[in-house]
Amino acid sequence: MERTQVIDAMGQLKLYGMRTAYDEIITTAVKRQHEPQQIIGDLLNAEITEKQARSVKYQMTIAKLPLAKEINEFDFETADVNETLIRDLATGDFLDHQRNLVLIGGTGTGKDGAPPVRGWIDPLDQSRDAPHPISPSALPALASEKGDGAGSSTSSIW
Repeated sequence: MERTQVIDAMGQLKLYGMRTAYDEIITTAVKRQHEPQQIIGDLLNAEITEKQARSVKYQMTIAKLPLAKEINEFDFETADVNETLIRDLATGDFLDHQRNLVLIGGTGTGKDGAPPVRGWIDPLDQSRDAPHPISPSALPALASEKGDGAGSSTSSIW
């Protein structure tokens, strides 16, 4: 079977990972004189890896997480939040002092959307254990809940 026929067959079978990795795997196999089982195993691993990556991408798309923003992109003029407090929290100093950040608010205020979003505190900073910094995109919802009286009457960011 010719290369183009193999590539076409992989496309028809929706084996996109194998199709993408085919040339590299075959080239390596010829140079190193791999056994047929090794070649098939490498192609299967390429397909599994591609399917896993596609699954994660799909799951991230349907999760509809709020867009991460940088602290400098957040418009404090339009949000009813304490800018000094938010900028202080953004430094992550509360982590150095082993202090907790508690988000209080009613349903739909962004509390659940904030923890997975990492962007304020440098994730490569090994000196801090920062699994869940707050997202600036959650601030307007928390602030609006505070203003309209929905949920807790003492909604705030501590």
